[in-house]
Amino acid sequence: MTQEYSSARLDTRNLVDTLKGMTEREVIDKLDRNGVDLEVAIENLDRDFSMGTIVRTANAFGVRHLHVIGRKQWNKRGAMATDKYLHVHYYTTTEAFIASMNSSDKYVIAVDIVSGASPLSQELLPSNAVLVFGSEGQGISEQLLDKVRKIVYIPQSGSTRSINVAVAAGIAMWEWTKQYETSVKNRSTSHRGGAAERCVN
Repeated sequence: MTQEYSSARLDTRNLVDTLKGMTEREVIDKLDRNGVDLEVAIENLDRDFSMGTIVRTANAFGVRHLHVIGRKQWNKRGAMATDKYLHVHYYTTTEAFIASMNSSDKYVIAVDIVSGASPLSQELLPSNAVLVFGSEGQGISEQLLDKVRKIVYIPQSGSTRSINVAVAAGIAMWEWTKQYETSVKNRSTSHRGGAAERCVN
C-alpha cells in the first residue's frame, strides 16, 4: 500500500527555497530526479517517537522510498511534513516486506546491536541497500532479523549500552552517503544549484 499525493500548494516552513511555490507533486517529481538509490525501512511496532526524526533524516539524505513494517499509524511530529515528499510503502507483515525487497533486487541490512552483527564502519554497503531500523525500546524483531541479508552495528566507546535509534539512523545513512559521495554530490548540485540553502524550520 502506498500513499496518495496532493496537488495543493505546500506548507513551506521546512522546505528549501528552490522548491517553494511548487505543488506537492512537483516537489516529489524533482526530488525523484535527484534522489539516491538508498532506501530506508522502519519496523513500526509501537509508534516510537523517533520514527518521525528518521523520516526527516531520510528526506535530508535524498532517500526516495520509505518502507513501514507493522502498524500503519506512526508518530509524524518529528517528520516535519517531510514524509509528504517520500514514497511511503506499508507492509502488515515481515514476509510481505521481504518478498517485495527480493522482487526489487534490494539488499536488506538491519542496523541493531545484536550478537553476530558487523561494525558498520568496516562494511562496504551496496548501492541498492535498504537500511532497516527498529523502535527505541524493542529494537528490531527476531523475526525480521532472521530474514535480512546482513546485520550491522555502530561501534561505541562510552558507557551507554546504545544510542538513540534516530541518531543511529542518521549515522548509517551518512556512512552510505560517504561511500557513494561522488554520485550523491552530482545529484545534490543539480538540485541546489551548487550552493547550500537555508530552510526555515
